Amino acid sequence: MNAMNSLPHTFGWSKARALVLIPAIVITSIPGYAYDLLSDPFNVMEEVPATPAKNTLSSIGNTCQFNGPSPSPLTLVDAVERALCNNPQTRQVWAHVKAQSAAVGTGWSAYLPTLHGTGRFNYMDRRSDFPGHPEYATHVNSSNTALALNLNWVLYDFGLRAANLESARQLLNAANATHDDTLQTVFLDTAKAFYEAQSAQALLVANKEAEQAAEKSFKAADAKYVAGVGALADKLQAETSYAQATLKRVQSEGEQQNAIGSLASVMGLRPNAAIQLTGIIDETDAEPLFQQVVDDLIEQAVHNHPKILAAQAQLEAARAQIDSTSAAGLPSLALVASYDHSGASATPINNQGSSKQSIDNQEIGLQVSIPLFEGFGRHYKVREAEAQAENKQAELANAEQQVSLEVWKSYKALRTGMENLKTTKTLVLSAKQSFDVAQGRYKFGVGNIIELLKAQSDLSSAEQQRLLAAANWQTSRLRLATSLGQLSLDNIRGDGNLLGMETGIR
Repeated sequence: MNAMNSLPHTFGWSKARALVLIPAIVITSIPGYAYDLLSDPFNVMEEVPATPAKNTLSSIGNTCQFNGPSPSPLTLVDAVERALCNNPQTRQVWAHVKAQSAAVGTGWSAYLPTLHGTGRFNYMDRRSDFPGHPEYATHVNSSNTALALNLNWVLYDFGLRAANLESARQLLNAANATHDDTLQTVFLDTAKAFYEAQSAQALLVANKEAEQAAEKSFKAADAKYVAGVGALADKLQAETSYAQATLKRVQSEGEQQNAIGSLASVMGLRPNAAIQLTGIIDETDAEPLFQQVVDDLIEQAVHNHPKILAAQAQLEAARAQIDSTSAAGLPSLALVASYDHSGASATPINNQGSSKQSIDNQEIGLQVSIPLFEGFGRHYKVREAEAQAENKQAELANAEQQVSLEVWKSYKALRTGMENLKTTKTLVLSAKQSFDVAQGRYKFGVGNIIELLKAQSDLSSAEQQRLLAAANWQTSRLRLATSLGQLSLDNIRGDGNLLGMETGIR
């Protein structure tokens, strides 16, 4: 029976020949080349991405090496690139991919023979003395040497190695898909933190402007009161409004610092890192036109989302584990060989002559291992593996439901966000006009302080709602791309169109 009969169908002749030639290459090649060959003889590490960010970075940052401080001002692309490289979550899943790639190499190694060597050397010196009778004294010394080499090469095992290798491959596929999903999650978390920090920064500016407007209203009321044409109540109300505006400004300064710290943390930096952000960009002119119904988007996500791909790979790995567990209870055929060398040297009693002995043993044969009875343990191990596969099947169904629900919610949130953004823009414009009118009326003595303060409060509230709607709109676009499993740096470059051709959204 040929040793290659039990190789899986994916094992091509070129790889089989490479395995046969490995010992010769190692012996005859130069030391440096041999080291490179032995570092990854099965080329399994080729599937490991070069950086934690995989292939998501731009050509400038594709090595995940960012020297010096962060750019100032910091753009969303800058923040995302640094987060994908430095966030502990991406580095953790990257390490997991490396481990699973090594597990695939372990699966391939089962097709090669194992060679085990042992060596032993013993020396003995024994003296026997009899007080009063020196003629009976004896002295013996001896040495023993034993060397052994044992070879074992499994030739056929009813698919045990193939099942283990397939399980390792599927787990590597799952690890890669999980890596993709983690990159999507960190990407979205960074974008959310960035937009929240931008909003906090813009809100601070708006609150400063509101404080300045409240100060002007207070000074106008105070001037009228000093001139004797205004009431003390008007002055006190304006002063209270001014103090409240100052309080909001102070609070927004703290919130802005917290938002900057959260952004720095998700980027893998310390919270006290110095970061200066770009201002909020108004992208309402780039609103997408929805050309696909939500049913098509859900169907697309079910086939492409990394979460589902990972669940599918884990299911296939669990099915392969059933085959592996079953095959482990079947016979196996192995080629076994051994070579033993032993030598002994001894000096007889009273050093009268010496003796030496050398023994060499060489054996080669076929070994059949047949598990006859394992106390029904194999039966229950197979049942356990089948139950694990059922569990993975349920996890796959749950992943499909969760992804579908996330697409639905993200789609609806995006539509709602579009309408909210339009409405808040109209609201700010109306509130600004109302405030200008109220301010003019109060200045000329036509309006009262209550009218002015209400218009001032409405304008501040409208501006805050507009900033919140803008941030939610930005995040909802990225969230929909994430729910489809297609979020990338291309979504936030160029013309600001965050959803590309593959989503069917322009």
